[in-house]
Amino acid sequence: MKTRRAWSPIGSDKDNAEIEQLRKELTSFNERIGDLEKLHPESLKIGALKASAMVVSRQIDELRCANATEELTGLLAR
Repeated sequence: MKTRRAWSPIGSDKDNAEIEQLRKELTSFNERIGDLEKLHPESLKIGALKASAMVVSRQIDELRCANATEELTGLLAR
């Protein structure tokens, strides 16, 4: 039987909750973009939603990088 490594989030619970909230927001943007693309492929709203989704995606990346940096700093300090 193979052993599986359990995924454990890095960072504080507050940061992880914020990332999860941002992921939900990103999912919502992506769903609305898909719906709009089906109904109105030429809509200007699609571009605005895609830009908003990119901002949320960057926020998620920034939080993850900050968490990883904190974790690495802690490990190197030991």
